[in-house]
Amino acid sequence: MSKGRIEKALSGFYYVNIGSEVLQCRARGKFRREGMSPLVGDWVEVRELGNGEGFVESICERKNVFSRPSAANIDQLVIIASGAIPITDPYLIDRISAIAALKGCAVLVVLNKCDLDRAEELFDLYQRSAIPVVRVSAETGEGMDELRKAISGKLNAFTGNSGVGKSSILNTLDPAFSLPVGEVSKALGRGRHTTRHVEMFALGNDTYVIDTPGFSSFDTEELNLELKRRLPETFPEFAPYVEDCRFVGCRHIKEKGCAVLQAVKNGEIPRRRHESYVRLAEELKNVNEWDKK
Repeated sequence: MSKGRIEKALSGFYYVNIGSEVLQCRARGKFRREGMSPLVGDWVEVRELGNGEGFVESICERKNVFSRPSAANIDQLVIIASGAIPITDPYLIDRISAIAALKGCAVLVVLNKCDLDRAEELFDLYQRSAIPVVRVSAETGEGMDELRKAISGKLNAFTGNSGVGKSSILNTLDPAFSLPVGEVSKALGRGRHTTRHVEMFALGNDTYVIDTPGFSSFDTEELNLELKRRLPETFPEFAPYVEDCRFVGCRHIKEKGCAVLQAVKNGEIPRRRHESYVRLAEELKNVNEWDKK
């Protein structure tokens, strides 16, 4: 038996890096019966069959799991956004960052295409938030050293609405990737999806990147009862203020004596972040106990 990490899942095969080689593996039928599938990012025990093939026998304990994209043990979610076409709605960033925070996953906002648009509003918003933000240009290379430093030593999942340049950034980080790059439709302001499956790429220095499909793939499966219950925790800017709220269990939406609302009024919490919180709370309103799977 050997231990390794799944780097790619495609057509029922799992490609497991065991250090000396990458094995093409099938998974034991017991996983399907137990309703648990091996995922990219999983540490697994494999039985070697020879000729570069093997069987996934067991899955090691996971740090976290994302259902869409199907990946596990992500250290940091890197949300690629843009102030140029396609312009990113901050609510999409905040919605995904809340899901990531619930799963104990760090978040980094990367504003690409800064050679076309400096994305001042988005940059200012996240500079004043508790989420780190960097500006880059896959075209000119600006900010790439800062990005390399921010993702170093972690398993990072890159996501973002299609057309913001996820694959272009990866190709700039390491031209060996040679990932296909989609064109942005000027009429729709959207790019074509170029990522068809989930795959992990090594960047050296124990740094890995998972390229994933866009925002639309963050399914409502992730908008669950636990997120509803713990939503204030997923907005880290609220933390210094929640204990000062007048009422225990304050929702931080329109309650009298809410310290979070006062902090928003004082400009200590970005108003756009709080608006995203309220919108997400509304979206989660219909998630009930009996919906829990």
